[in-house]
Amino acid sequence: MVSATYDGFPGAVGVSRLTVYDWPTVEGLPGGGTPHLHLTCSEGYVVTSGRGAVQTLTTSGFQETPLEPGTVAWFTPGTIHRLINDSGLEITVVMQNSGLPEAGDAVLTLPGDLLADPDTYADAIRIPADVPEAEQVRVARARRDLATRRFLELREATESGDPEPLAAFQRAAAELVRPRLAAWERRWREGAHAAAEATRTQLDALRGRNDGHLADARVSATGPTARGRFGMCGRLAVYPGI
Repeated sequence: MVSATYDGFPGAVGVSRLTVYDWPTVEGLPGGGTPHLHLTCSEGYVVTSGRGAVQTLTTSGFQETPLEPGTVAWFTPGTIHRLINDSGLEITVVMQNSGLPEAGDAVLTLPGDLLADPDTYADAIRIPADVPEAEQVRVARARRDLATRRFLELREATESGDPEPLAAFQRAAAELVRPRLAAWERRWREGAHAAAEATRTQLDALRGRNDGHLADARVSATGPTARGRFGMCGRLAVYPGI
């Protein structure tokens, strides 16, 4: 029997707070994140402070969306995205499927040889936890710069009318995540699917003049369980379990 109440965060979305990297980029911009895409999740940005932009690349072309306090921007799976930090850019990130974009559903725009298999890719993106923070910064920045160079190549090819480099990256990304799909489906069933089914149960109950689920109302609250983690686009305050 489907539960009439879903206890997770509304809609089974995930939330993180992001301070975008202020390290100058390879082409001389003030700061920015690591270009990547998601395979099964939409992602949204709620800008809380600072200014910048999100650069996106799809088969429809390149786009730059300005970001400032109050802006809400979002994009669908397959959108390569890259945050640009002009000044103090901080964002609340809202992610589909219980935060799956920060739990595996992301592939960085690395060179093709680093996308050859899951182990090679994992080694290429790993930031070691058992080294001084200065070394973690060096690794995270090098990873970002490598992905940025490939992103710029993909952008140039797409804008010059050659769709194959972007298509090849999309194929490689899809192949990389294929071994993880069963685990992702479990997360979806226990999260977004369960949340939607709970709403259906509530609608059916109300239609039948049954308001019993209202007596089970409850309140939850939490805070970050980790702060300052090196993410793809900046330093993260994360809320696992939301």
